[in-house]
Amino acid sequence: MARYTAAVCRLCRRETASSKTGEKIKLFLKGDRCLSRKCAVERRGTAPGQKTQNTKARQKISEYGRQLREKQKMRRYYGVLETQFESYFREAQRVPGQTGKVFLQTLERRLDNVVYRLNLAMSRKQARQLVNHRHFTVNGRIVDIPSFIVKPGDVIMISNRSKETDAFKAQIEVRRTAVIPSGSSSPRPTPRRKFWPSRVASKSTRR
Repeated sequence: MARYTAAVCRLCRRETASSKTGEKIKLFLKGDRCLSRKCAVERRGTAPGQKTQNTKARQKISEYGRQLREKQKMRRYYGVLETQFESYFREAQRVPGQTGKVFLQTLERRLDNVVYRLNLAMSRKQARQLVNHRHFTVNGRIVDIPSFIVKPGDVIMISNRSKETDAFKAQIEVRRTAVIPSGSSSPRPTPRRKFWPSRVASKSTRR
């Protein structure tokens, strides 16, 4: 399984340095650390890499360069590599409707992203690891594939062997006052969540 293993804070610094408005762009790849003063964007907003005194001023970004940066930003935000990202887009082109809307819905319906949205993980990277370690079930069956596409009505639960672990007990307690997204139904912080978005693509796949 291919995955990005290098430093992730440099990704946020790259996007911030490429911003035309000087806005601090945070991809929230390290959970709550990104909200503290320890965030790399807060400490150093310059682009990663070696700096020299003779560095020329940045040239004007072309339309292609702007679109490339937006694509890279979205890909890094969801933690998807280039090949899979392109596969999602080509699949969205085959589904009736707006391609961009269907494409975004497919990324949002990944199991690791749903776990993160349900406040059961501090970041998408942690959610991916928890799914890989078989901590979650979908409709009563253990799923260890982070790219599993969740369908409307699927019930996501913490597996029986993981419910009593200290890590999940602490996570549920910390997230007791967290806001649950509108795409799920749960009256209180429990290990059970039902995925029922109001707007999702009618076609679902598993990769």
